Amino acid sequence: MTALKYQKGTTTMKEKINVTDYANLITKAIPKGVLLNTNGDKFNTMIIGWGHLGTLWNRQTFHVYVRQGRYTKAQLDKTQEFTISIPLDKPDPTINKICGWQSGRDIDKVKEAGLELVDAETIHTPGIRQYPLTIECRVLYSQDQDLSKIPEDIREKTYPRDVDGTYPMANRDFHTMYVGEIVDAYIIK
Repeated sequence: MTALKYQKGTTTMKEKINVTDYANLITKAIPKGVLLNTNGDKFNTMIIGWGHLGTLWNRQTFHVYVRQGRYTKAQLDKTQEFTISIPLDKPDPTINKICGWQSGRDIDKVKEAGLELVDAETIHTPGIRQYPLTIECRVLYSQDQDLSKIPEDIREKTYPRDVDGTYPMANRDFHTMYVGEIVDAYIIK
């Protein structure tokens, strides 16, 4: 374990892990909502329900998808890094509501959701104590989705044209896929 000084003077411990040992837990947690964290102009986090843990180009990777209009997208494009924070059991409904329905452009999610940030080991984007399984990633590749190649039923359900682009769950703006190389992984104790 690595000891780390937390902002309030307490000591935080981190247990290094191999993410493949936690693949089942991670895969089950994604559709329930995990946190995608960025740290560009300020720290921001958002709930994601899509993602992939895997191997690409002989590297361990985590893929995330972010809509064009999201504050998080500008942060990712600027820093080219992110952390994923995953609960070890049930997600906190208050955290999920605030981080899933509010924009970091408009509020301070750390304050509003009562998040405790923990410094990262390898990159500059913190993890979140309440969702302790932490994956640190550097962006290897990104690509905008081509909506014409998405099956029509999925396109109509996920990218409706009659919903304002600011609506947080199913608006008309498409996603950018970010492939992050996993550079560190641990559980915050």
